[in-house]
Amino acid sequence: MTKSQPVTREQWLQQAVSGLTPLFTQKGYTVPKCQVSCGFASTDVKRGHIGQCWSTKASEDAVNQIFISPALSDTVEVLDTLLHELVHAVDDCENKHGPVFKKIALKLGMKGPMRSAGAGPELKVKLEQIATALGGYPHAKLNVPSKVIDRRPRPRAKCQECGFTVPMLKAFIHYGPPICPKDRIEMTAMGDWEDY
Repeated sequence: MTKSQPVTREQWLQQAVSGLTPLFTQKGYTVPKCQVSCGFASTDVKRGHIGQCWSTKASEDAVNQIFISPALSDTVEVLDTLLHELVHAVDDCENKHGPVFKKIALKLGMKGPMRSAGAGPELKVKLEQIATALGGYPHAKLNVPSKVIDRRPRPRAKCQECGFTVPMLKAFIHYGPPICPKDRIEMTAMGDWEDY
């Protein structure tokens, strides 16, 4: 692999595909044409995905589209993520992380649960060599705030007569406890109504 100075991160990522292709070829797999960009995966914010591959069926030009999260900046980690997504491209995203993906990943030297499979020790050495040949990934990490999920139990209202309980929605909590539909009495507030 001859190092030519990439100008943009997308050029670097395309050169990285060229650098990773021999790893697949040595194991008998063909890497299809792919477009690679730095960008958010469709579910990145919700689940913290760091890469995503779209099949040729999703693209009007029938080319796999791969996205590497802008939250990544470490060169070897980017190559590791790209390698994972290239396994999907080889399979054209047909089998998700099932047996076909697993067979290819293990042959390449990937380890761990397949949904997050990454380079094992021997493969990591190869990725470090490719990283050295490519030069550093020309991208500064984007600090993406993660959505904080409120896991507190939702406030409820309970009828003291029949025990009927209803969860309260934030939009209606300011109205106070509702009236029990059976006993026609005001229900009792349960849980944290003040800070909800």
